Amino acid sequence: MTHLAVTINGHDYKIACEDGQEDHLLKLSNVVEERVQELVSAVGQVGDARILVMTCLVLADELHDIQSDLSDLQSVAGQGDGEGEEKLASGIETLAQRVEAIASQLERP
Repeated sequence: MTHLAVTINGHDYKIACEDGQEDHLLKLSNVVEERVQELVSAVGQVGDARILVMTCLVLADELHDIQSDLSDLQSVAGQGDGEGEEKLASGIETLAQRVEAIASQLERP
């Protein structure tokens, strides 16, 4: 077990992670920090707890949207007709774009 220090909204937090997961944890913390700073820019410093809760809600909303889209695609894929295949292809493209956007955020140093 490894312990890393991550900085979110100007505060250092010591976080434990499995050995070998350090880079992944740092990338995730960078995504969270980026979202926190976006919210701070929009609403100001409204307190660490409130900013962190707002950030969690934004990220949970994005995850919910992706899960909902995936569920819709799975039901369309079960239809097996030409229109369903078109919707499936379009939906897969949309999901791929979302995944690429998330991956690019994770790749930022």
